[in-house]
Amino acid sequence: MHHAPEPQGLRQNEPLAGKTTFSVGGSAAYWLEASDEQSVQEAIAWAKARAKGLTVLGGGSNVLVSDRGVDGLVLRMGIRGIRHQISGSRVHVYVGAGESWDAFVQKAVTENWAGVECLSGIPGDVGAAPIQNIGAYGQEVCEVIESVHAIDRQNGTPARIAAKDCEFGYRDSIFKGAANGRYIVVGVSFSLKPRGAPAIRYAELQRYMKELGKDDAPTLTDVRAAVLELRRRKSMLLDPRDENVRSAGSFFINPVIDDASWAIVRSRIESAGVLSPGETIPQFSAGPGRLKLAAAWLIERAGFSKGYGDGPVGLSTKHTLAIVNRGGANAMDILSFARRIRDGVCDRFGVQLVPEPVMLGFTRDEIGDLVAKPALE
Repeated sequence: MHHAPEPQGLRQNEPLAGKTTFSVGGSAAYWLEASDEQSVQEAIAWAKARAKGLTVLGGGSNVLVSDRGVDGLVLRMGIRGIRHQISGSRVHVYVGAGESWDAFVQKAVTENWAGVECLSGIPGDVGAAPIQNIGAYGQEVCEVIESVHAIDRQNGTPARIAAKDCEFGYRDSIFKGAANGRYIVVGVSFSLKPRGAPAIRYAELQRYMKELGKDDAPTLTDVRAAVLELRRRKSMLLDPRDENVRSAGSFFINPVIDDASWAIVRSRIESAGVLSPGETIPQFSAGPGRLKLAAAWLIERAGFSKGYGDGPVGLSTKHTLAIVNRGGANAMDILSFARRIRDGVCDRFGVQLVPEPVMLGFTRDEIGDLVAKPALE
């Protein structure tokens, strides 16, 4: 059998817990850091020749690793660099997949390039941004992506996927759907607006800018600072001093349902007696005939308040959407706590919450019930 050469820097039995923000999980059977496209291609060839699985790890801020660890090769994406070119009324920026997302946002804001300022403070690396179609405070990354640069795992060749072919949806893309597992993202091309005005579409951000007296002509820097502060208040920034730091941020995706289902859910919420007089259920349009509900609100109204939990796992003390390892938890503890929250919301309101983090090293039996995609039960 043909053996591809062993990539330089390959390590065995590399502990993964310290490489994820949850701080749980076992080891990678094989581990490699890739600093350029060639090392990604070598890793693909090596894994293929030995019939080993290949898993890509970015910043580790949106993953849960199983207690057994991950079989095969775990590839840490380390391709760095930010290059830009101004052309007409846009600036085209190419960013390596291993670059910190927030470092890129900070550079864009410093250079006065508009388009990603509301995405300040999101942990993780640039390579994950198109996969998840990250979004926050009224902005989504798909609005500014031109193309995604990747290595095709089927043949080891470079590929460029134009934004229109990425099938972007709410926290979704072709990389999670039809092309799941096919590409390793090595870089992303963005189109930003030089000297553009910041986007302040999100109600909470609008209120806060007003409070600060900066709602008149806010700069990109003002908006970045405001978003970072709002995230800090919810423990949605990686701060080692924060008791809520060992988490993967929002654990559940905001559920999207159709109008017919909304009628059923609304009547269940109204009859559950959880609304105060005059209160409306938070909901947002998610395209024609579809609504997005607030997972954090559903969790809270199902009886799980901030800080809920006993033992090593609980909800964040500042935000009901984050599940926190309080110390000494393992991956199974986190999954069983997640099920408790999911089941509580489902029993109360008939809405099925789906986790956002990527699950690595689990069997279908262990997580099948959690990662299926129904919004309703």
